[in-house]
Amino acid sequence: MSIHVLCVGDVVGTAGCRHLQAVLPGIRRKYAVDVCIVNGENAADGNGMTPAAAELILESGADVITGGNHTYRRPELYDLLDRSESILRPANFPGDPPGRGITVVDRGRFSLTVINLLGQVYLDTVDNPFFVLDRLLKEAGHPRLCVVDFHAEATAEKKALGFFADGRISALFGTHTHVQTADEQILPEGTGFITDVGMTGPSVSVLGVKPEQSIQRIRSKMPARFSTAEGPCQMDAVLFTLDERTGKTIAVERIQE
Repeated sequence: MSIHVLCVGDVVGTAGCRHLQAVLPGIRRKYAVDVCIVNGENAADGNGMTPAAAELILESGADVITGGNHTYRRPELYDLLDRSESILRPANFPGDPPGRGITVVDRGRFSLTVINLLGQVYLDTVDNPFFVLDRLLKEAGHPRLCVVDFHAEATAEKKALGFFADGRISALFGTHTHVQTADEQILPEGTGFITDVGMTGPSVSVLGVKPEQSIQRIRSKMPARFSTAEGPCQMDAVLFTLDERTGKTIAVERIQE
């Protein structure tokens, strides 16, 4: 039997949350989605994620919310990170910060392990994601079904981790850049991969931000407070179809709604 895992790109602000709420239930039905993973680290207006935004994402149909470099921007989220098994932060944050970086979605006939990792290139200093992934897979008993959200800036780092994990996890999808890449594929040993799944937020924007604000920040080099753009939104996602017996990916499809 096959398992359908939908991975949704970074939700940006209230606009992104509302669009997710509007389209995700229908997408789940259309593609018979078994597990849905949504990156929500920018779901609050400004950046970060509030408890209210997390609740809206879960109510919209997410089974797991993953984070990234803005995970700890909102202190009000810390308690929820500690309590919830459905909201992840990158597992390779150093020390012992609030939350967890790995969880298991139990569906009875199968269990899917979800891991959240943060890249090192051009981002905050964190523990090496390659070493941390090795450790987590070993501690989890090398689960047959496992999907990784690698929140990273550099495309080469994402691709390298994909090949490093090839054959040991079911799929790896990249987040963070807010631009959906056209390189969805199945790696040689059966791991599904895409460099970046994209964004859920305003289509007419610079990565979800009002264009004029982004332009001014780049031109002036002065600090600026960004606001979520207005207008029509899109939801970028990727659907991995997994073989339940082997845990490997048998199909990958990009989605934009």
